[in-house]
Amino acid sequence: MKNIFLAVLMLLVNPFFSYSQEFSDLAKTPPMGWNSWNKFGCDVSEKLIKEMADAMVKSGMRDAGYNYLVIDDCWQIGRDAKGDIIADPERFPSGMKALGDYIHSKGLKFGIYSCAGSMTCQSRPGSRGYQFQDAKKYAEWGVDYLKYDWCFDEGQNAKAAYKTMSDALKETKRPIVFSICEWGGSKPWEWGEGIGHLWRTTFDIRDCYQCTFDWGGLGILDIIDRQADLWKYAGPGHWNDPDMLEVGNGGMTYDENKTHFSMWSMLASPLMAGNDLRNLDPTTAQILTNKEVIAVNQDAKGQQARRFMDMGEHEIWAKPLADGKVAICFLNRTETDWKLDYDWKKNTMYFVEDVKIKKETYIVRDLWEHKSIGTTEKNLVKSIPAHGVLMVVLSKK
Repeated sequence: MKNIFLAVLMLLVNPFFSYSQEFSDLAKTPPMGWNSWNKFGCDVSEKLIKEMADAMVKSGMRDAGYNYLVIDDCWQIGRDAKGDIIADPERFPSGMKALGDYIHSKGLKFGIYSCAGSMTCQSRPGSRGYQFQDAKKYAEWGVDYLKYDWCFDEGQNAKAAYKTMSDALKETKRPIVFSICEWGGSKPWEWGEGIGHLWRTTFDIRDCYQCTFDWGGLGILDIIDRQADLWKYAGPGHWNDPDMLEVGNGGMTYDENKTHFSMWSMLASPLMAGNDLRNLDPTTAQILTNKEVIAVNQDAKGQQARRFMDMGEHEIWAKPLADGKVAICFLNRTETDWKLDYDWKKNTMYFVEDVKIKKETYIVRDLWEHKSIGTTEKNLVKSIPAHGVLMVVLSKK
């Protein structure tokens, strides 16, 4: 009786209490999907999104685990007399509900974009002051994922602003994954759990291995460095988000794209592709649909990799997996090949919760070559290319 009384009391005090557990159960593994921004920016339309939905199925991306199709900024054009958000009628003539139905018919989930400020980053109508009205409209459209940006914030408190939209989404009772896109300024990893399911940790990614921009854009190596100490905040239902993938957009080499995808998987990052899936070349498809690497990202244990060994230009990252295996990624930051000669016996690896590689024999499987390359009884000898990685999983013999 006491527990029932407390539950009823909580419902009276907090109208979102009954849905909070269902909300928390979303995104038990890092979300996977596609987002329009990195490739298309504001050039979004109903035609493009339908073609992308078709391509997600035809290319094998859906079958590899990518299921969210997210329309980023510039879909919205104004508000009607009631204050309801309006999609651009020229670019989305059938309306967002019909588009969402089409996406769902392909076995995919429908994602959309808004902003905590008065305007979005591209000066379209934001959700400030309309959070509950917008959330209700998204639910009516069948939205499954909301990316919520931080432009024109006008001095708001970030935690309070994101909690307001979180409460609005919970009130709809529709399971909508909430992506906090605050860029890491207020350390959302410290307060985001329970409010959102993932939170951006840095400024926007750029399609380059290492580069910085005055406005805050970062290459993948700089973003990786900013994740190293955040591992304790990641887990099922709450993920650090180092931004969307640039694989296939032309700014990086094959090895750099492999490094990008491998490290995002090691870091338990959301995997949101950002390339043109209608023209998916075999090399890009081979990277984005590598099921062994994706399995590391989607591992049920939900731990983010830690930088086990930092040798300056060479690093070793390790990620314990749910089945007792361990994923290891050797990262070569340099412009020359790394002639790796790694002695497993001299380097016992210890992790949080006493998960460790003991001095026993493990099979070493290369996740890019898709084959065993020896055991821990012998040194691991391999040439790792410039800006490249060697990603392996260790399993007990």
